[in-house]
Formats: sequence, structure tokens, C-alpha cells
Amino acid sequence: MIQLILSDLDETLLNDDGSINPKNIDAIARFTENGGYFVPNTGRSYKSVFGTLETLGLNKKTQYVVSYNGGAIVALEPDGSEKVIAQHAMPIALARKIFRLGQIQADIDTHIYTLDKLFIYNISPSDKQYMSDRQVPYTAVEGDDLSFLANESPIMKVIFEHPDPAVRERIAASVTSEVGDEVLLTFSSNRYVEFNPKGVDKGVTGLELARILNIKREDTAALGDNLNDAAQIKAAGVGVAVANAKAEIKAIADVVLTTTNNEAAVADFIDHISGTVHD
Repeated sequence: MIQLILSDLDETLLNDDGSINPKNIDAIARFTENGGYFVPNTGRSYKSVFGTLETLGLNKKTQYVVSYNGGAIVALEPDGSEKVIAQHAMPIALARKIFRLGQIQADIDTHIYTLDKLFIYNISPSDKQYMSDRQVPYTAVEGDDLSFLANESPIMKVIFEHPDPAVRERIAASVTSEVGDEVLLTFSSNRYVEFNPKGVDKGVTGLELARILNIKREDTAALGDNLNDAAQIKAAGVGVAVANAKAEIKAIADVVLTTTNNEAAVADFIDHISGTVHD
């Protein structure tokens, strides 16, 4: 029986416009009321999901979030307090190298995630809209001098945004050509190329949370759609691909849903599959 559901947010739980299908809200409420844990496992900062948790009614007791593609586990309390349960930070020297290597042309949009903030350099109009639709707070960085990071919280990851997949591939090649042994490369949302420290991913940290909660691997499920979800789908007891998932994700999933993120795929899994996967 599934006790822990680790779910990606964008293009998995959330509709394309960033809203949440009411069927998902109802199904998640039933799952958690019956003692299950529904935990966002996202590339984003935990601070960016406060609104999502409120909409889901998950802000009334201790709630866990896995953030930054496995960079941290944070416990959020109803009184607004936060406790970092685990963190897997990136050395600042490595972050600087990744940033430098990714600037292959003038229109590269770059995100630097610290434990508690998101800094964006050269944000594109489309990315600005994407952040706005999802109510993601960030601080714009005006120049490429990253010395300010020495006074910030630990760095979790560095990612780049560009609409052209060929450009994203070139960024990936540029970065990995020099620091490939030190980073984990993933792609997401058909717009981002992401870098975490080697050994840090959604799967490793998702199972770390399961151990903290005394939940067996076989009683965990992970839902996703994109390449940065591959690790959690492989690691979980039941890996689940939504219908709009990339072919590579469907190929490794134990369950491939017939419903998309816009058709309440999470509710589909909870209502029709999660209680029977071990039968």
C-alpha cells in the first residue's frame, strides 16, 4: 500500500497555467486524511510552493517538501516556521564555474538557487511570465559579478533557460566538458537545463525522506513527466509517468497513466491505482 507519494509539480500536478485541478485537491485530501504523505518533489525552492500547499490544504500540519531536484528536504509547520531536515549543497566555486561556462551567448537566462532564495540573471520575457504564473519569488541579478553569493545561504543548484533545445544542448556540452565529473545534468519543462552536485537527485533524496518517515521503499510512489524526474521514478517503489510525460520517462515507469497533468493525473493515480499496486 502506498504511504508516500512524491510528486513533481510543473506539468505533473499543476495544469499548464499553474493552477490545480479540483479533482487533484480532493484526491490528495483523501490520501492524506487516511495517513498518507503527499510530498512535492520539485526542482523549485520550497518557498515557491507555499501557495500550492495552501490550495491543497497541506499547511495544517507538518508538511515536507523535497526541493532543488533533491538539494534539500524542508519541514514546514502550520505556524509558518521552517526546518531544514537535510541539505546537499553545491560548492560556491563550482557554481561560479557552471555560471561562467553556461554563458554561451547573450540571451542566456540563468537561475542560481540558494537554500532560501532564487537569483535570476538576464531573465527572459517568457521566463518572467512563467515565474509570475506560478507565483515564484526571485531576485533579479543585474550583472555577472557573483561575489554577493559569499554572503548568502548555501547554493543548491544552477540552471539555464532558453527556448531552443539546440542551445540547451550546447549549454550542457559547455558545462560538462569542464566539470562533468562534478555535476548531475538534467533537463526540465522544455525550457531548462539544470545542474546539481554529483550524487544529488530527486530519487536519492526522496528515499532519504522515506527513511526519515520510516516508510519502506516499496510503499513509495513517484510521479513525474520530464527528464529531471527520471531518478525518482527509478528509485521509488512505484514509478509513475503522466500521459504527457516524455517518452524516456514512460519507458522507465512502472505505471503510465492515460491522463495528463491537465486531466488530474495525480487524482487518477490516487483513486484508481495507488491502493492496488501491490495486489
